[in-house]
Amino acid sequence: MLEAVVAVITKGDKVLLIERAPSVRGAGYWAPVSGEVEPGESQKAAVVREAREEVGLTVRPLRKVWENISSRGTFRLNWWLAEYVAGELVLDKREVSDARWLTVEEICELDSTFEGDREFYQKVLPLLGREK
Repeated sequence: MLEAVVAVITKGDKVLLIERAPSVRGAGYWAPVSGEVEPGESQKAAVVREAREEVGLTVRPLRKVWENISSRGTFRLNWWLAEYVAGELVLDKREVSDARWLTVEEICELDSTFEGDREFYQKVLPLLGREK
């Protein structure tokens, strides 16, 4: 099974979601920044690289907080909390059609999200807030 990272990038009480471009799997769906872990790359490094490549932001990976299997069963998704450090949104249009900073409530109201993502935002992320 292939390894991938999902970057839950936070800025204050908002989380960055991207709308996947027409040319990628899950086109039109809203999801966190994500991507495959390259050979020899750590998950932390993959989080940093994917954020820079897809949306032009510098982020600081904090910790892995969850794991699930992609809907097609091809990827083990390693969910990482990451905080926004610097940069303006610069979207890689090959992968990203749009990006928005949203509250968890706003994310849960979106129709075009993956089932595993909804589970994370509804069940896992609220518990992480209580750990602080």
